[in-house]
Amino acid sequence: MFILFNFIIAGVLEIIERMLGGQHAILAPICHLAVLVPSIAVGIRRMHDTDHSGWFLLIPIYNLLLTVQEGQRGDNRFDADPKVESATVAA
Repeated sequence: MFILFNFIIAGVLEIIERMLGGQHAILAPICHLAVLVPSIAVGIRRMHDTDHSGWFLLIPIYNLLLTVQEGQRGDNRFDADPKVESATVAA
């Protein structure tokens, strides 16, 4: 969802820039810089969901394959499975 929303926002900013003349595109690059660190964090979290180190983001094609595969079921060495509902109820 993070990537989808970033794609939509960047597309809207591109359309706005083209409507304003498009000579000096500044909105989309600012948007891309603003989400650079969160994008890296999301990618690392995705690698952890597949039980791989975040350094796998640096391997061009393999990281894409890891990103589209389903995460590991159950707990792994990085964290608990986020899809499993917690049995504890807040008091």
